[in-house]
Amino acid sequence: MKPLSSIFFILFSILSIGQTKVKDTITRRANIVFIQNGNTVTYKPETPPLIPIAGAPKPSYSYLWELGDGHYSKEAEPKHVYKNKGTYTTRLAVTNNYDNGKPPATRPKKVAINDITDTNYKDIASIADQNGFAILKNCDPIPDQEMVVVVGYQNMENYVSSGKLYLFYNEKQFKSNNFELVDFRTYANEREVKEKTVASVNDLEDSNRYLASAENSFKTKKYRNTTTEEDLDASLLEANKTYHNVSVLEFDDANPGETHNVFYTFKTTPEMIKDTSATVTMRGIFVPNRSYKNHKIKNLEMEIVTSHDPNKMGSNGSFMNYRLVRFKRVNFKTRFQNNGEGPARMIRLETDVPDMFDKKTFKVEDMYPKCPICPKDEVPTVSCLDTIIKKNQIFFTFKNIYLPGSEQKNVHEKDSTKGFVKYSMKFAEDFHKVKTRSRTAIIFDKNEPIITNYATTRFLPGISIGAKAGYNVYPDLEKSTSYFVGATISPFKSYRFYWQAEWLNAINKYEDAATVVDQNVVNPNGVKQFQRTTTTTENKSVNWEIPVLIRYNINNYIGVGAGVQANFDVSSEQTINKKIESFEGGTDQFLMDTRTESSSEKNSFANLKTGLLFDLTLGFARIGPSLGARYVMNFEQNFNYFQFYGIWKF
Repeated sequence: MKPLSSIFFILFSILSIGQTKVKDTITRRANIVFIQNGNTVTYKPETPPLIPIAGAPKPSYSYLWELGDGHYSKEAEPKHVYKNKGTYTTRLAVTNNYDNGKPPATRPKKVAINDITDTNYKDIASIADQNGFAILKNCDPIPDQEMVVVVGYQNMENYVSSGKLYLFYNEKQFKSNNFELVDFRTYANEREVKEKTVASVNDLEDSNRYLASAENSFKTKKYRNTTTEEDLDASLLEANKTYHNVSVLEFDDANPGETHNVFYTFKTTPEMIKDTSATVTMRGIFVPNRSYKNHKIKNLEMEIVTSHDPNKMGSNGSFMNYRLVRFKRVNFKTRFQNNGEGPARMIRLETDVPDMFDKKTFKVEDMYPKCPICPKDEVPTVSCLDTIIKKNQIFFTFKNIYLPGSEQKNVHEKDSTKGFVKYSMKFAEDFHKVKTRSRTAIIFDKNEPIITNYATTRFLPGISIGAKAGYNVYPDLEKSTSYFVGATISPFKSYRFYWQAEWLNAINKYEDAATVVDQNVVNPNGVKQFQRTTTTTENKSVNWEIPVLIRYNINNYIGVGAGVQANFDVSSEQTINKKIESFEGGTDQFLMDTRTESSSEKNSFANLKTGLLFDLTLGFARIGPSLGARYVMNFEQNFNYFQFYGIWKF
């Protein structure tokens, strides 16, 4: 029996293992391979196979090489000439586009330069065309993954200067931080500094003048790609109000025309906002000379993604304050990439437009490839962007352009195969507090359309405070009067369903039904009398009501609701009055004497009652004044009542 039991044990173990799902713990890796000839090094990545996404374009890798001396490259196999002898640490960030797996991890590789055999060294490329200040990223952020941000700055003065570099991140409008700064690498002796209040010239907290200038300066400010500003204190204060975190670097003795790059590695947090149409930003501020307040500002816009898809639609309207959006322009951006083997000469974007936006306010903010708007009623003979506005769509058509394909021969820079359209609109006159969804169909020449994700706009709940006053009617109580005032709190101008909580302070007065007791008594003199005792009870109270209900706005003028409420007497007084009448004989024919007795009892925080309520309002249901009626059905007998009130929500 022993061998037989062993066989059964082995079979059971095999079946158990076969039914257990083994977690894949293998990390995809990309290796850095290089060929060195003196101080000339040619790099090549060794990457794992791509995992295609069903229905998506052909997957591909894109690269960001950090070459260890301040240079970087986005080519797949860059060739670099090092200027000086030394040991350089090369890093590689690989992005997997249209791929189902995680980005391959890489390890830095050291390259030793012992001989200078090639003097054809090129300085870091000028960024004068970007006003001497540039920020770029290797990919869009995905929750719980790393990304690299490169900040480049150039001394465009005709003298040696020492300045400062700020990078702000983690916008305060989001509940949780989106980024964690893992590391930064400098190559021109930049050093990190800590500042008490972010400002570099004065302590902003002690100056009302700076607060005022910041408010005025940024009320209508619209940042272009890279702006040159003069009020550094206002710029830093506004950035500090917008972002939680900042990295501050100082640099010394930058030569005229010299360009430097700083590399930041960020890890996106697991708590990062999951809205794949949301736009998050970082902001760089470049101070060329610490002795002056002149500075340059650059915003880096990024769309949250779940996979690296160059064809994408996003919006900055993910978290809007409904009170303040009447005149706000909401930006939308559609990005695209030509993944073909040849150039695209015509690109058409068919974009949905939600009804709540006013298409008359449509405006093209930016685009790439850069070209003018097509002339009306003419056949274009040069590159231009044609826009056609329809009932629920806007068609953008790039005509007579040349956008290379990522699979095209001799195309080494993947960014040259990408384009975008950025446009903005205002809300229509009458728009409701609802989220919108829109997406774009992208058509390259005569190919099948590529459908983007949905870009959504959402409103923050906001807070609406209301004032309420009215009268309670208790049908089952004698001689009752009840007046109340109170306050309500609810989301601001909700469209359909919403929660509402209230606090009401009521002054109540009512009487219990009088009781009459007749009896025959004998007075102390032995005379038989008839005695009648009439008892009345008067109740006074200051009562607090706390209703919580869910409401539904049928339209702009009618709302209904239902909920529960608790109420109790903050203070109450019960007075018992007795009227005692004595009559001669055994009947009430001859009144001999009348006397009264009174007693009272006071209580605090007593008489807790709970119940259900049903509510109707007529007027301005979402915001403003309205009249309402409510029926409260208390679980305690004789305390059901009607409530009639006026309310004004702000």
